Amino acid sequence: MSRSTENTGFTCAYCAAPVTPLTNGSYRNHCPQCLYSLHVDLVPGDRANSCRALMRPVMVEHHPAKGYMLVHECLTCGARHRNRVAQDSRQPDDLDQLLTLLPEPIRKNRSTHGR
Repeated sequence: MSRSTENTGFTCAYCAAPVTPLTNGSYRNHCPQCLYSLHVDLVPGDRANSCRALMRPVMVEHHPAKGYMLVHECLTCGARHRNRVAQDSRQPDDLDQLLTLLPEPIRKNRSTHGR
C-alpha cells in the first residue's frame, strides 16, 4: 500500500512560528527559525511515524553529495535523522542558528577569520 506525501506548511510545535512549504520539490521537515522538527515521517513527506515527538537540532554536517545536513535527535525515542539545510528563497533556515550547530573548531575559525 503506498502512502501519499504532503508538502504543506505548518506551525512550529516548538516556537509557534508559521512555516511555509518548500518550493524546490523537497519536503520541509523543520522550522527555519528555531530548526526544531517533529518525528513524523517514515519516508520524507509521508507523515506516517507514530512517535510525533519534538526533534531538537543537534549538529550540522557536510555530505559531499547532498551539501549541508541538519541532524535532529528525537526527544522521546532518541532516533537521529539527517535532512538537508533548507535554502528556500521564501523562508531559508536561519544562518545564525545553523552556525551554532557547527563543530567547535569551525565556529572558532569563522569567528576569528579576517581579524
